Amino acid sequence: MPSNRERLTSLTKRTVQTRANNYCEYCHSPGDYATDSFTVDHILPRLKGGSNGLNNLAWSCFGCNGRKQAKTQAIDPETGELADLYNPRTQRWADHFCWNKDTTIMLGKTPEGRATIESLNINRPNIVNLRRLLISVGLHPPLL
Repeated sequence: MPSNRERLTSLTKRTVQTRANNYCEYCHSPGDYATDSFTVDHILPRLKGGSNGLNNLAWSCFGCNGRKQAKTQAIDPETGELADLYNPRTQRWADHFCWNKDTTIMLGKTPEGRATIESLNINRPNIVNLRRLLISVGLHPPLL
């Protein structure tokens, strides 16, 4: 694996993308239809000591990645307390999130889920609209 200061290789980027089935590991937008481009996110940012190891990398749309930046925690809007952001390498999505009845809105089940949804604005209008369109052709919600 590359050191903390080295750039990610094309192979590493493809590995992260393939592992995520080309879906954003935060908002679950599909890379083939998403409104944003995708990139590799450092779950624990390099600024905070995170590595380029595969266990610290997530596939992320630029919308989520740009909002996450170097954050690892955010306020849970339900409790008002600081909570860790969701970690797709160590946590199961279904433990922290679910869909509303029509599967257009992601809901947080835990402080980590709610803080992540709020901090990354996971239900931003363009993503909700994309989900509606994908539902109409049977491509949402994703079966990851």
